[in-house]
Amino acid sequence: MTRATYVLAGTTLIGLLTSVWLWLDNRSLREDLADRAPEAAAATQGAAPAPKDPWLDAARPAQERVARSGTITPQAAPSLPEQPKENRNDRRARRNAEISALFGRLEGESEEEWKKRVFPLFEGRLNKLRDRTNEMRKAAEEQAGVTKEQSAQLDKVFEKTYAEVVDFANEAITDGRLSPYKRDVGNWLELAGGLGTMLNGVQGQIGKVLSQSQIKAMYDSGFEWSEYIGLHAPWEKLRAPPPPPK
Repeated sequence: MTRATYVLAGTTLIGLLTSVWLWLDNRSLREDLADRAPEAAAATQGAAPAPKDPWLDAARPAQERVARSGTITPQAAPSLPEQPKENRNDRRARRNAEISALFGRLEGESEEEWKKRVFPLFEGRLNKLRDRTNEMRKAAEEQAGVTKEQSAQLDKVFEKTYAEVVDFANEAITDGRLSPYKRDVGNWLELAGGLGTMLNGVQGQIGKVLSQSQIKAMYDSGFEWSEYIGLHAPWEKLRAPPPPPK
């Protein structure tokens, strides 16, 4: 698998779920920290006591040692019932269920209703990434001396690729290879490889518009055509998955 394939695999269809996965994983990390809190507390108790401050331990005046009026009876803190602990597999299963609930079709939900519910989950993140890659492309083209005419020619080349990529993804959604109802890493990698193969064909088209020195200059600047094309494909045209299997 080529370098371009790996980049595209991380920035296209699977990349649309990144913000949601990060949110779920972040919550999982908080749960892990909560689980480790008792262990950290036990380790702290076993550590050597900190050196005492002679100023804080100095004898207080006699008037401060006089017993205060009234006493406070300590009360035991209320205890909550012990909650069953989840292991990593339990948490993964729960996250899979959450993904199914987020991206799957609800009972009786139409495709348009699904789009209105799901697309806002990643639309803001996707737009930010697109804006960032637009700025990166502009800076890279200026560094490589790409003309406005060349840039417009590249946009025209990409139009066909955008359509092919989205059609490929929609076909995978329709036939169930890309499904929110199951965890199928093998199919995901196969789909990523197919998208990368499409992109490899675009690299040759780019070479017909830009010179090799321009391509190298853009690459050396840190810009990746794979990332740009993957993010700017019209993912808003994705179809909704079929209703969940009964």
